[in-house]
Amino acid sequence: MNRNQRPALANKMNPTTGAAESYPLEDPFDGVICFSHLRWDFVYQRPQHLMSRLASRYPLWFIEEPIDVGQGKAHLEIRRGRTGPTVVVPCLPAGAALERDAIEKCLIDALVSEMGLKRYLLWFYTPMALPCAPSLAPVATVYDCMDELSAFVGAPASLELAERALLAKADLVFAGGRSLYQAKRRHHRAVHLFPSSVDVAHFRHARKALPEPQSQRAIPRPRVGFFGVVDERFDTVLLREAAAARPDIHFVVIGPVVKIDSSELPRCPNIHYLGKQAYADLPAFLAHWDITMMPFALNASTRFISPTKTPEYLAGGRLVVSTAVRDVVDRYGSSPAVSIARACGDGTSLSSFLAALDEALEQSADRHFVEQAADAALMGMSWDDTFARMHDVVLQVLEQGHEVNNAQ
Repeated sequence: MNRNQRPALANKMNPTTGAAESYPLEDPFDGVICFSHLRWDFVYQRPQHLMSRLASRYPLWFIEEPIDVGQGKAHLEIRRGRTGPTVVVPCLPAGAALERDAIEKCLIDALVSEMGLKRYLLWFYTPMALPCAPSLAPVATVYDCMDELSAFVGAPASLELAERALLAKADLVFAGGRSLYQAKRRHHRAVHLFPSSVDVAHFRHARKALPEPQSQRAIPRPRVGFFGVVDERFDTVLLREAAAARPDIHFVVIGPVVKIDSSELPRCPNIHYLGKQAYADLPAFLAHWDITMMPFALNASTRFISPTKTPEYLAGGRLVVSTAVRDVVDRYGSSPAVSIARACGDGTSLSSFLAALDEALEQSADRHFVEQAADAALMGMSWDDTFARMHDVVLQVLEQGHEVNNAQ
């Protein structure tokens, strides 16, 4: 690593102007190291929303999962932008998992030393990174649990044990949904519920007459849209049956296909896959949908999810049709802006899903009703507010630790 690239830890960058600002002397930590199972340039979701805001206050290094360099030399690829976090990708030679963890730990130790960190905050999205944490003790360790990763396809067999170890080490645990909160609170003394939120200003643009993206213009109306990750949580059977039953409705699916074979996706004339799109462009697609959908499968991988799409669709002024995911039912079950199809056995009732689509499409013509219902469901939600409250909890934990140390 080039010492000439070392950031001055006494300064931070203004996210708007790029100008340096002085840190107050009472800053509780001089930097943040975050380990994530999601890459920064993947679908923009909870880690990006929270870490971008944290990076506007403190230097932040976002450590992604390692990539394999075969027989190459171990090193860190580091990307620094004018704003936001510094993204770090460990590049590791092939080898056993324990060997690779040890190598990555050495690289992260060198990074901490190079950056001159003395009082850093350690933040985890993945328990599997715990063995790679720096040797230098942090001022506090935070585990932001956004998903039950052990329930996902391809999860390492050791993930549950790794999470137990992280819960034992963490000073503070955040849960991204009520189901997760109820599950994790039994295993840690300080679990706080902070459901994923929404950038209202960003998605509210969809309520305006935005130019339509070229890739969507030829798709007939009415349109039912989805954006997000298409993986084992996506009910492909339900989508196939709904498309066959309603050939006059066109289903638009935006997002990368991961962990499932794209050949398994239903192929019908009225299903349109537009691939991954930039977060900045999502309101333009959403503005030209009639309603939105969340066709989640009802299985182990969705038992604890709290989809960020729900408030994003609502902020864009669109009614939502969802399957009976627990956190969606608990949070939005009484809202006229969200229609929830009835569960049937291990899946979703097709007739109930179709009825919900039909009703939402009919209601969508009443823009005043839709926007009023959507705003009532949002109830002032915002990522800025969620981040501010989470940041306050972190500071409270640090203050409590400071008081304990002073009393000893």
